[in-house]
Amino acid sequence: MSYPAGVTDLGVASAEGVRIAVIDTDSGFLKVLDKRLDRLGWEHRTLAGPVPIEELVAMRLGALVIDLAVLGPQAWEYLERVCAGVPGLGVIVCTGRASVAQRVRGLRLGADDWVPKPCHPEELIARVEAVTRRRRRSDSREVAEVRTAGELEIKPDLFQAFVGETSANLTRREFELVELLASVDGRVLEREEIYQRVWGYAMARGDRSVDVFVRKVRHKLEKASPDWKYIHTHFGVGYRFSPELRDGAIEIPDAPPADLAPAARPKKRSKSKSA
Repeated sequence: MSYPAGVTDLGVASAEGVRIAVIDTDSGFLKVLDKRLDRLGWEHRTLAGPVPIEELVAMRLGALVIDLAVLGPQAWEYLERVCAGVPGLGVIVCTGRASVAQRVRGLRLGADDWVPKPCHPEELIARVEAVTRRRRRSDSREVAEVRTAGELEIKPDLFQAFVGETSANLTRREFELVELLASVDGRVLEREEIYQRVWGYAMARGDRSVDVFVRKVRHKLEKASPDWKYIHTHFGVGYRFSPELRDGAIEIPDAPPADLAPAARPKKRSKSKSA
């Protein structure tokens, strides 16, 4: 099997494993990670630097692990292009110390997870498994019913919500959040439960990812459908999805009532011609 320049085949293919590439140059970390992935039977590759998006697509990866420090000044731009250009790919950032703002930025650009270094390879593998498990669950489901809520049409097969023909422009994870909240029929979901079911693992103490995502999703939904409020906050607990018309908003019916329909004009009687 041939690979693009800078790509090394480090593993053995496995039908049940995860096909993964790692953009990293930390030889000590990679050595330990490679041994563990070999034992799992995963096909894995080390990339010495960024490769074109079309080459990532050709690799048919299940997950990509990126150390942003390897990418230099182009790191954020490349991360955004990968997440947008390969929407089915699970992207995990595994890099050195970062601020909250940097982690939030990475997640907002489309990364599925952020793992700070130093980390144990076993934790990284578990996070990769969680990301790919969620994506496989979504990809393997049959065409689900479209859910209507207020003006929204939530379409699981497209991973998107629409108002008429207009998309709310949700990312995949944002859609998963909307779908989860909408699926529990108005029940309040605690932040920890949301994190567990959307991110796939337990929420760390003090993690505000759920609040960040809810604010962004709420903004997108209400921008697309300004007369409706969809996600409600229960302070200290979590969130509830329930479409409600805003005060002063008027719901326009699909067709006017019969008594408001314009009356048919009477036909003019034609004059008979005299013989």
